[in-house]
Amino acid sequence: MTYLILACKVCLGFTIVVLTVYAIRHYLFALYRISLRNSQDMMELVGFTTPSVSVLVPMHNEEKVAAHVLQALVDCDYDWNRLEILAIDDRSEDRTGEIIDQFAAKYPIIKAIHRSKGVGGKGAALRIASAQASGEILLLFDADYVPGRSMIKFLIAPFCDPEVGAVMGRVVPDNGGASLLAGLLELERSAGYQVGQQARFNLNLTPQFGGTVGGVRASVLKAVGGWNAESLTEDTDLTFRLLMQGWKVAYVNRAECYEEAPETWEVRSRQIRRWAIGHTECFHDLWKAWLKGRFLSTAERIDGLFVLACYLTAPVLVLGWLASLVLFFTPQAHSTALFLVALPFVGYQLFGNQATFLELGSAALLDCNRRRIRLLPLSLLNFFASTGAICQALFNFYFGGIFRSGPHHWHKTVRYRDADGSVYRTGENADSVSKLLVRSPNGLYLSR
Repeated sequence: MTYLILACKVCLGFTIVVLTVYAIRHYLFALYRISLRNSQDMMELVGFTTPSVSVLVPMHNEEKVAAHVLQALVDCDYDWNRLEILAIDDRSEDRTGEIIDQFAAKYPIIKAIHRSKGVGGKGAALRIASAQASGEILLLFDADYVPGRSMIKFLIAPFCDPEVGAVMGRVVPDNGGASLLAGLLELERSAGYQVGQQARFNLNLTPQFGGTVGGVRASVLKAVGGWNAESLTEDTDLTFRLLMQGWKVAYVNRAECYEEAPETWEVRSRQIRRWAIGHTECFHDLWKAWLKGRFLSTAERIDGLFVLACYLTAPVLVLGWLASLVLFFTPQAHSTALFLVALPFVGYQLFGNQATFLELGSAALLDCNRRRIRLLPLSLLNFFASTGAICQALFNFYFGGIFRSGPHHWHKTVRYRDADGSVYRTGENADSVSKLLVRSPNGLYLSR
C-alpha cells in the first residue's frame, strides 16, 4: 500500500506540473492576443514581383466537393500566366477523376494527375505532384476547402521575405450551424488560429504549416527532403524540418479559407485519433534533433516541444485523475496538506480546463462571434470526447502494434456538401461567382 500511495503521489505531482505549464502557456497566448491591437501581417504585394505558383489539390473519392474547390481556384484573381493548378486523383473509386478531367479540358491552367500505383495517401500524392509542378511557390488546398478570390495573393505575400519558407492561412468552418459539434469545432478552430497561431507568429515561436490553406517554396521543400509519405501528419513533419533548417513559417490571419468541419462525434473521433498518432509519431522522430537545432532560439525549442507533445497531455490528465481517485479513497494519503491542494487542482483542470476556455472565449471576442460564444460551456463535451479519442489512439500507438507503422493510406473525413452545391454553406455556390466576373486576356478579373 505504501508503494501504491507513493506511485500515485508521483503521478499526481507530475500531472500537476504538466497541466500547470500548459495552462500558463495558454493563458499567456490568450492575454497577449486580446491585448494586441495590430496583428503582424504581410498583405501587400507592392514592389514584389509575383512569383509563379503551382496549386496542389490532392483528392481521393471527392466527387461531392471536387468541382467546388477547382471552380473557386479558377475564379481567383491571380494572373493566369503565372498560375497552374494540379488536381491529383489518387485511386478514386467515384467520379473524382472524371470531374478533374472535365475541368482540365475547360481551363488550360488545370493539369490532371491520375495515380493508380505506388504508396497511397496524401503525402505520396503530394510527392508526385510536387515533382511535376513548375511554380516557385507550391500552395496546397484540401478538396473540401473553398478559397476566396484573393486567397492566393494573401498566401503569396509573406514570401517577399526571403527567410520565409512556408506560409499558413486561417481555416474557418462554413458549417458551424449544422450540428452542435460543428459549432463547437468552429469555436475550437477560431481559438487555434485567431489566438494560438497568431500569438506564436508574433512572438517568433512555432506557428505551424497545416498542410492546407498554405504554401511552401519549391526550392526549400526540395532542400529539406520533400514530403514525408510515411507520416500521418506530413504537415507537422514538414513544419519542424523547415524550422530546424533555419526557415521561417509565416501566418496570415486574414487569409480565411472555408472548410467542412465534422458534424458527428464518430467522424470527429476518427479525425482526432489520426492527428494524435501522426503528431506523436513526429514527436518521437524529431524531438532530439529539435533540441539540438542550431538555428532555433531557446524560446522556439521550448514552444516546439509543447506543440509536439500536446496530445500526450490527454493520457497524463487521465492518469492524474485516476491517481487522485486512489488517493482520495486511501485514508493514509490524507495526512499531508499538499494533497488537499493537489486534488482540487486536478479536478478543476479536468472539469474546467480553464486556460483553454479562456482561449476559446478570447477568440470568439476577437471574431465578434457573440452567438457562437454561448456554446462555450458545452465545449466540455468536446473536451471529454477528444480526451477519450486521444487516449484510445495513443494506447493503440504504443501498445497496439502500429508504432512506426510505415506508409499510410488515405484518411479523410466525411463530406456533407451535395455535389451540385445545394448545401454550399458559404451562401453562394462556385458557379454564381463566375456570373459576376469576366476574364481579361491575361486571366485577371474585370468587373462586368
